Amino acid sequence: MNNVSKTSNRIKPIQTEMLSKKIFPNIPAWRPAALGLTAVTLAMLSSCANIGTPSGGPRDEDPPRFLSANPPAGSLNVDKERITLTFDELINVKDAFQKVVVSPTSKSVPRVSSQGRRVTIEFDSLAPNTTYTVDFADAIEDNNEGNTLQGFSYTFSTGPQLDSLRISGRVLGARDLEPQQGMIVGVHENGGMSDTTFSKTRLLRVAKTDDRGRFTIRGLAPGKYRVFALGDKDNDYAYSSPEEDLAFYDFTVEPSARTVTALDSIYNPLTGHLDSVTERTRTQFLPNDIVLRSFNSEIRQQYLAKYERIDSTRVFLKFNTRSDSLPRLSVIGRPDITSPGTLEASQRLDSLVWWLTPELMRTDSLQIAVTYTRSDQNLVKSITTDTLNFFRKNLPAPKKKEKKKRISAADSIAAITTAFKMISPTAQEVHLPIEFEIPAPLSRFDTNAVHLSVTADSVYRPVREKFSVIMPDSLQPRVFSIDYPWEYGGKYRLEIDSLAATDIFGKPTRPLRHDFTVKQTGDYCSVMFHITGLSPDIPAFVELLNNNDAVQRTTVVEKGDAFFPFLAPGRYYARIILDQNGNGEYDTGNYDLGLQPELAYYYPKAINVKKNWDKEENWALFDTPVDMMKPAAVTKNKPASDKRRRDRNKEKEDDEEDDEIFDPTRNPFDPNDRGHRRTTAGSY
Repeated sequence: MNNVSKTSNRIKPIQTEMLSKKIFPNIPAWRPAALGLTAVTLAMLSSCANIGTPSGGPRDEDPPRFLSANPPAGSLNVDKERITLTFDELINVKDAFQKVVVSPTSKSVPRVSSQGRRVTIEFDSLAPNTTYTVDFADAIEDNNEGNTLQGFSYTFSTGPQLDSLRISGRVLGARDLEPQQGMIVGVHENGGMSDTTFSKTRLLRVAKTDDRGRFTIRGLAPGKYRVFALGDKDNDYAYSSPEEDLAFYDFTVEPSARTVTALDSIYNPLTGHLDSVTERTRTQFLPNDIVLRSFNSEIRQQYLAKYERIDSTRVFLKFNTRSDSLPRLSVIGRPDITSPGTLEASQRLDSLVWWLTPELMRTDSLQIAVTYTRSDQNLVKSITTDTLNFFRKNLPAPKKKEKKKRISAADSIAAITTAFKMISPTAQEVHLPIEFEIPAPLSRFDTNAVHLSVTADSVYRPVREKFSVIMPDSLQPRVFSIDYPWEYGGKYRLEIDSLAATDIFGKPTRPLRHDFTVKQTGDYCSVMFHITGLSPDIPAFVELLNNNDAVQRTTVVEKGDAFFPFLAPGRYYARIILDQNGNGEYDTGNYDLGLQPELAYYYPKAINVKKNWDKEENWALFDTPVDMMKPAAVTKNKPASDKRRRDRNKEKEDDEEDDEIFDPTRNPFDPNDRGHRRTTAGSY
């Protein structure tokens, strides 16, 4: 009986002993006499049982296997500019230009092509005394099933020495710890590196991350290196644009190698049982555990991207990126007007709307000077003033001979008034204020015209405690809220009197009545995290996430605890942000300033909470390795192999549903019984 190693198990024996048991699950063995069939009947049954084409055996799920190379891998003093690699089956090189990278990098990119079982690499020229590495990542796949050969590389030297040291690790997203697929990871020699080397000089030796974010940089000579990752949009192997994702390692890396003893398990190919364990020596390359956290600096060229007059009442400005300050506006020819109107702005100050004053609203055209901070392609900032023309859009011409419709009293009132609109639902959260908005900013609001009542004995009565009407902030002038200590299960009514407010266009408000009920105590649950391993000197906050990895709630860590009350029942996930500057927000990195992004860590499992539960979780921050702590359920960049496995399992299930089940009680001579499974008893 032959033994094969688990690491090279490519034998697929046909297990004939199991074949009959699959076809005839209720019959111990294939016995024609037991079925009362003659040899002729058996022959006909065999021909009728399966009319379709034979499956050809189990699906090939093995990747192509490398057989040989010309010149052989690891060759010295190579002067051939054409290299051929041979595999054990027909193969394709998929997206060679995007996936295949060559070290050392150069402007002249080798041509990689495939034909049959061979891959050809053609260089325009080779540098002397240089170790070359061609990293294929997952570009090589078999022709039939698309099984990919992961992490394959080919190395040779044009000199008498082959540099063979390696550096390995993973690249993860800084905030979401997503495996970064297809990123360039490379090195610069630390001795000749300056602050601008990464942005002006091509990376020396490179590799690409696989579908799990893993990388191995090969062909390194002894020395000290700095390690970088790059989402290289322009294929120049340098950080040439702030729009490119990047990562940089804070420490100098010195690669090394050592000999270690490894254990190989030998399995019986027929039974699948462990047969023996053998020892072998192998070379381990270090470091092999580098974690790079990739980020985007979010530094963009600042300029005015769009401007328009939305309608007669509003003008709109859109800037290319977020701003730290608001622009200054002045109406040309009207020095008496200090502001064109009321401002409504986004949180990033990149989308700005001015509600025009009644006087400006009546004008058909406006000329406004906008003064703001602008930056050029080199991100050099300067104060710029643009003179912009805003024209009122033409209204559609009225249809000819259109009869005038009679306007009802209600419609006539609506035309000269405005109305509040509720934002909060009728099922009110006990810990949140109730919110409502108005179509246009207000010039006057009498808060004494706002009334809040609660039911008592089925009758609405004014609330006993004082409630507060929270006026809008300067950037969101149309949203109002009412704060009150709501009672669980309480039924309330909000009323606003007619003419309580007037908008900036002189329209008074219509009355509002909104009935709502506060949720019960049993509708809520809570989660408390007890966090260990966190330095008390570093401020931090925890983000509670849903099944899509989106933030639902945020709370500050206080004395090692993070508490989330008033939660809806469900499944949650969590991550903690080490808030280095204490501003309560996540801050990305900046390579030019040498700033790493703020660190994020995931709670390594889901938190399931039910109604009226108070759940506590102990969170040891560093017990789980950082590249394994994000739960698979919220990991979006999943390996391609996992997706193929899911697709094949689904295909297999579909095939099993469609395949006809053979019935040994079927009469092959009955024309009414062919192709149908017998469901009732009958005589032959």
